[in-house]
Amino acid sequence: MVADAAQPPIDKACGEGLMPDSLEALSQLGVTLDADRSFAFRGIRFIGEGGTVAADFPRDRGIAVRRVRLHQALIQRAQEVGVKLRWRTHVTDIDGIRARWIIGADGANSRVRRWANLDAVRSESLRYGFRRHYRVRPWTDFMEVYWGLGFQMYVTAVGPDEMCAAVLTRDSHVRVETALASFPDLARRFQGAQTLSDERGAVTVTRRLRRVYQGRTVLIGDASGSVDAITGEGLGLAFRQSLALADALVANNPDQYQAAHRRLARRPTLMAHLMLTLDRFPRLRPLVLRTFSARPVIFERLLAVHVGA
Repeated sequence: MVADAAQPPIDKACGEGLMPDSLEALSQLGVTLDADRSFAFRGIRFIGEGGTVAADFPRDRGIAVRRVRLHQALIQRAQEVGVKLRWRTHVTDIDGIRARWIIGADGANSRVRRWANLDAVRSESLRYGFRRHYRVRPWTDFMEVYWGLGFQMYVTAVGPDEMCAAVLTRDSHVRVETALASFPDLARRFQGAQTLSDERGAVTVTRRLRRVYQGRTVLIGDASGSVDAITGEGLGLAFRQSLALADALVANNPDQYQAAHRRLARRPTLMAHLMLTLDRFPRLRPLVLRTFSARPVIFERLLAVHVGA
């Protein structure tokens, strides 16, 4: 049974791109996405002072999809396998709940984590993310990442005439329109475009917990720790954790999940660290982008590592 205080469709500030390895995990969960209401992208392009570089994924493609459409696909699959969905159901405590397992999947500010005394962290830092959708025809089949001073901007097509623009920053005052103004060529593409959604924001947290279970209470997704949204791996990590948790519950062995959880977090954590280094040291970034532009094979190999190839 899933108990959720919200009512579908549930939206969230999100870059909305799923990497190939995320799609592989989603497929293993039995979830498919409607090709007519999503957009396949071939790879990643970095743009900023110092140059531009792009690389294809080593195999398969990524897919960008509106968060509400993804959520509906997850609901449909859950219903197919017999999950009972209890929307607008507020859980105020876990004491007294009779269940073999209680799974805290309630996000970065998890109350289940607090109730289970699992809040002890190894490390933690936060940034801010904002996103908005525009009626714009895609001009590329890459996910584009624009490196600005103190922020990164992600631009991804999510449909045949719809683009998602998202900004990640340490400055809570930066917004999508502010970031667009820093890139005149990009701003011209969006000039006069119809907005298709309100600007939505969220905190993106890098957090490592000491433990992800206590007794019969287990954490998953952002409740169990998270990587910065710069990696685009938040959802994919949750999907892979879901598969690992299912195996551990069948084996009645939460230690198995704890070990798998740590293993699954290593690659996204490493890639987040590398990318955030470019954010923290702006003088380094033009040199790195020039190097990538001159030797794109380096960027290709890093992208391959990023998606687990």
